[in-house]
Amino acid sequence: MNEEIQSASPHAFPQAQIDGVYRAIRERRDVRHFKPGPLEAGQLERFIAAAHNGPSVGLMQPWRFIRIASPALRAQIHQLVDDERKLTAEALGQRAEEFMRLKVEGILACAEVLVVGLIDRRERFVFGRRTMPEMDLASASCAIQNFWLAARAEGIGAGWVSLFDPQRLREVCGMPEGSQPIAVLCVGRVEEFYRAPMLELERWDQRMPVQQILYEDSWGAQQQIV
Repeated sequence: MNEEIQSASPHAFPQAQIDGVYRAIRERRDVRHFKPGPLEAGQLERFIAAAHNGPSVGLMQPWRFIRIASPALRAQIHQLVDDERKLTAEALGQRAEEFMRLKVEGILACAEVLVVGLIDRRERFVFGRRTMPEMDLASASCAIQNFWLAARAEGIGAGWVSLFDPQRLREVCGMPEGSQPIAVLCVGRVEEFYRAPMLELERWDQRMPVQQILYEDSWGAQQQIV
C-alpha cells in the first residue's frame, strides 16, 4: 500500500507527513533483536510522552510506566519471562519445540526495559466502562501503540513481551494490590527492522487479508474492498 493519498479534507496533513504516518504503521515491528548502546538523550521521554497522548476511555489514563534501571531487577524480570516461556511451550503441545526455537524477548540486550501497568482502584472509573470494564486495557494498548510508532519513526526498535505471571511481576516491581502489569517493553537500537513480522518470517502464522476481517452489516458477511 504505497499509493498517494488524495484527501479533500482541509484538515489533512501535507502529503509527506501522511506518507510518514502510514509508513510508521506499515513498518512497525515487534522487535526481539537489539544491538548494544543507549538511546539518544530525550528519546525515551518523547516515546513516553507519545504514549501519554494516547486516547483513553473517560480520560482515565490508566497506564503507568516503570523504567527498570536496576540490572538485578532486569535480570529478575528476564527470569520471570523465561519461566513463563517454558510453561507456554508445555501448553502448546505439538508446537512446543517450534515455539522454544523462537526468540520471544530481548530483555538483557536492549537499551531500556519498561514495565507497563494498569492503575489500581480502576472501579472508580465508570465512564465508558460500566458494561465493558476491559476498556482500561484497550486504552493502555493504544498508549503502547503510540509509543511503538514514535519509536519506529525515530528508527528505534520496541518489543512487547507478555510472557510473565502478572502477580509475580507486580510483586518484584512493587506495584500496589489491584494494579495489573500488562507489558514488558524492550526498547533499543537495532541493526535492521524485520522486513515482515518476525512470526511470519519464522512461519509461525501470517497476517490475514483485510477481506477476511471486514464485514458489512452482520458478522461474517464479507465486504469486497474496492
